[in-house]
Amino acid sequence: MVKIVETSVRDGHQSLFATRMTTAEVVELCKEYDKVGFHAIEVWGGATFDAAMRFLNEDPWEKIKTG
Repeated sequence: MVKIVETSVRDGHQSLFATRMTTAEVVELCKEYDKVGFHAIEVWGGATFDAAMRFLNEDPWEKIKTG
């Protein structure tokens, strides 16, 4: 069985949007991706904590728990 992990959400989020997507935006996007049937969707990267606290006014621990 082949299990596909989708990484474009994480890479696009970091590379194109400077990790500024809110948790709510990522969750809505992942709902659509989930319909495709991926094994996993990678959405958080190394800047998760920094961007959540400095730019999004979000709790990074809640962001990770939500994912």
